[in-house]
Amino acid sequence: MGGDDARLRAVVALAQTMAAACTPRESWRAAAVGACEALGGSFAALSVWERDQGRLRVLVNAGERAEGEEEFPEAEAYPVHQFPEITEFLHERWAGGGEPDAWVETADGAPAAGAPARSNAGARPYCPQRVAALRRRGRGCCVVAPIVLHGRAWGELYVARPTEAPVFDRDDADFATVLAAVVAAGIAQTERLEEVRKLAFTDPLTGLANRRAVDLRLDEAVDRHHADGAVVSLVVCDLNGLKVVNDTHGHAVGDRLLERFGSVLSLCGAMLPGALAARLGGDEFCLLTVGPPADDVVRVSEELCARAVALELGDGVACGVASTGDDIGPVRSARRLFRLADAAQYQAKAAHSRRPVVAGRDGDVIRLADSPPKSPHDRRRLRGNPPG
Repeated sequence: MGGDDARLRAVVALAQTMAAACTPRESWRAAAVGACEALGGSFAALSVWERDQGRLRVLVNAGERAEGEEEFPEAEAYPVHQFPEITEFLHERWAGGGEPDAWVETADGAPAAGAPARSNAGARPYCPQRVAALRRRGRGCCVVAPIVLHGRAWGELYVARPTEAPVFDRDDADFATVLAAVVAAGIAQTERLEEVRKLAFTDPLTGLANRRAVDLRLDEAVDRHHADGAVVSLVVCDLNGLKVVNDTHGHAVGDRLLERFGSVLSLCGAMLPGALAARLGGDEFCLLTVGPPADDVVRVSEELCARAVALELGDGVACGVASTGDDIGPVRSARRLFRLADAAQYQAKAAHSRRPVVAGRDGDVIRLADSPPKSPHDRRRLRGNPPG
């Protein structure tokens, strides 16, 4: 009874830890660490079956890692033909009405006493690749539990013990099956949270970040600027001619123009390491960078203007740039940088400029940003009235 109570507590602890995970990585690590502890293992890994690439990719390695094993590996993956249970045992057995039971492998390749057979017929041919990996990494045995998500094979949970530890038995394999079900539920929850998060911070038409994402990232960027002097730059763009396109060709064509410019903005943003490309709303877009010099940002903004003019529809873009790498005075808040970039864009719009207007380099941008709006319809009201 004591053993059953301990395992029940382990299941509850695993479920709670995964429920508290906020990101996929936290969820993966919680799954591997929790299963490793629950099964008395020394090492655990979580892998996903990537059908389109025909491989089993390791998401996380936890516990006593061998040389070369990274906690979150970037490129540890294995072709599924080396692990027939992924494409044959898992899929075919479920299709035939079976259950995704766990199984045990040992370093000597022989079935463990009382260990579950892997095939329906009861014969248990071992997997040479797993056996070789156990030997190479000084492990004596492992238990492998399939993970089923939304009725499909998702991947597997792998827990190993060292050579001197007792070999996993049938009870361990049955318990690993239960743990895999808990892990599947936790992963499903994390995926739902990620989808909600993505929807909350993504513009549905263009697939770019939205205004909420920009506000959050810009606050963080300005904090970093205050902390270590990192150069923060903001490019604000207003797509010219969208109303004419909508009135002449219809909103569906106007949407295609927005999508097309969004792709151009994404392409140009990729020229600046770590840039965030976003649609603020309507015909307004922006690029936010942390780190690249102001001259690089201006150069990419010029490229963006040239590519926007070359679009089949619309009439180019009005582009304003504000960067802490230029002489724009102290930037005490994100609002201040936004107002400067917006004032530069406002000036580019008024001058019908085909090139970006840059705060601190062109015209009266700083004075315009710091002056109160002339009317309630002044576009600069969108960034907040008081200078900050």
